[in-house]
Amino acid sequence: MHFIPEKLDDYVVAHSENEPQLLQELTRETFQKILQPRMSSGPYQGRVLSMISKLKRPKNILELGTFTGYATLCLAEGLKASGNIHTIDKNEELYDFQRKYFDKSEYASQIIQHLGNALDIIPKLEMHFDLVFIDADKDNYINYFHLIIEKLNPGGIILSDNVLWSGKVIETLDSKDKMTKAVLDYNRLLKNDERIETVVLPIRDGLTISLKK
Repeated sequence: MHFIPEKLDDYVVAHSENEPQLLQELTRETFQKILQPRMSSGPYQGRVLSMISKLKRPKNILELGTFTGYATLCLAEGLKASGNIHTIDKNEELYDFQRKYFDKSEYASQIIQHLGNALDIIPKLEMHFDLVFIDADKDNYINYFHLIIEKLNPGGIILSDNVLWSGKVIETLDSKDKMTKAVLDYNRLLKNDERIETVVLPIRDGLTISLKK
């Protein structure tokens, strides 16, 4: 979905950093072999994620929702040399696909995969994080937030994807549309929680940046 005129969107993409070769290969194979390939972050949002990570220089990153690992690799670009990214996904069929591309990258030893339900895994992670990317099942966004906020260091960043939900957030809510309601409730939580400062970016399907005070 384009939130600015498509030609202007194309110009923005053309004048932003190029997509690395490995990620081009990952995108190509994702579209060839994986269902719902558009779930991948894509080259422009990927460069945004990479830039935020490079600006933050995190020691530890947490990613909820790995899919084929595109965003994982983008976020890993900003890791400190001694840092790690913990990425959680419940789809075991994608595990080896992800690992193949992780192992092709220079961040192979820094990427730690977790397979299972994030609500069960997060409490077991005995560390604090500088950067968190939430891009899993939308109906659990609020649950994820409550689990990670105390594990986020002061000055840490939460990135939340799909917060505009194809524009449905400004349409009349269908009482049966539980997913849109979940996104609306989550956006309201981020706006009102006094522990964080939040800005919504109209990038792809909406990306929120929340800074812990």
